[in-house]
Amino acid sequence: MKSSVPKQFLPLDGKPVLMHSIEQFYSFDSSAVIIVVLPREHHSLWRSLVKEHSFNVSHTVVAGGEERFHSVKAGLNLVQGESLVAIHDGVRPLVSHDTIWRCFADAEEFGNAVPFVEPADSVRLLEGDDSRPFPRSSARLIQTPQVFLSSIIIPAYNAGFIPPFTDDATVAEASGVRIHLTHGNRENIKITTPEDLVIAHSLLRLIKQ
Repeated sequence: MKSSVPKQFLPLDGKPVLMHSIEQFYSFDSSAVIIVVLPREHHSLWRSLVKEHSFNVSHTVVAGGEERFHSVKAGLNLVQGESLVAIHDGVRPLVSHDTIWRCFADAEEFGNAVPFVEPADSVRLLEGDDSRPFPRSSARLIQTPQVFLSSIIIPAYNAGFIPPFTDDATVAEASGVRIHLTHGNRENIKITTPEDLVIAHSLLRLIKQ
């Protein structure tokens, strides 16, 4: 992000990106139990931001781990009983209520739901120093929240970490789970570059109109 401030704490429309992400789930269902996973060294900064912005959405903060896998596992350790668990990137503040609803509804029916959008650009696959075209109609760009029955995702994470894991779907898949894809929303971008933050500002203004 070319910033000394971690990307989840950068301002978007007057408050940190992460607060927008949390509020999307709270406004969807105020009874949801919200667990926020952050590096331990960021906890004091987060507490100060919560106070500064009078952020009153109830949530529990836990310390993350070395890899995304270990951070998610730390959050899952707080999940009690049979439930639907949504695992979401804190830097996807523009997830829509429609996407959240589809993910929960489909996960209740199929055991899991992973949102996607179709690529708008042409796709090529790299093969060594060469590349070849790949039909974009057969490709999907994966988003979050990825929603699972707790009885599926917790045992999958308890099986241990391997480097090929890139998201929760790959962890579940390694334990034999068939992944169910559902439609996401194109505005649900992951903020990883300064340009993404500019785009998020513009999208947020459009959504509010």
